[in-house]
Amino acid sequence: MRHNDRADESDKRERRREILSVRNGLTPDDVRVSAAALARRALELPELAQARTVAAYVSVGSEPGTLALLDALRARGTRVLLPALLPDNDLDWGAYEGGESLTRVQHGTRMALFEPSGPPLGPDAVTGADVVLLPGLAVDAHGTRLGRGGGSYDRVLARLDRAGAHPSLVVLLYDTEVVARVPAEPHDRPVHAVVTPSGVRRFD
Repeated sequence: MRHNDRADESDKRERRREILSVRNGLTPDDVRVSAAALARRALELPELAQARTVAAYVSVGSEPGTLALLDALRARGTRVLLPALLPDNDLDWGAYEGGESLTRVQHGTRMALFEPSGPPLGPDAVTGADVVLLPGLAVDAHGTRLGRGGGSYDRVLARLDRAGAHPSLVVLLYDTEVVARVPAEPHDRPVHAVVTPSGVRRFD
């Protein structure tokens, strides 16, 4: 690893700590109100209106809330895929059939995640999505996304590339998490848009 790579990784860790500290200060009411606004903004996206299949995720804790959006997409007749974390940090996928179809899964000492309880569809199921909604901690003016550092979505994006799949990539964030710059690495793939409670910004 080159010196600049180490510096960028250190910078990423510091930025993650800062953003998570702010998120941890949010109240349940803050999260609930933001989630409703986020769903309204996201549902205005033409990409989501036209999508037959959307790969998404279930927010946990103080993450920008996604359940209202997932239910609205499902009510539209959109097929929604949700991830299940595998032991190697890769992601399998399953269909979202409403809140009752989710199972709380504790992954070792890490946070518990809500995952689809139906049959697994395999890691390649994501390649059939028209839109992929990505979790993140920040995005910059170039569309570079700062993730949590686990690498799961780097694998997803690499799998899409290998399959020649080109879904719209959309990250869901709070307003303050759209920043001037985040540290970037050569494998980072920019997103097409960010949705926050106050609006949408496009990068393509």
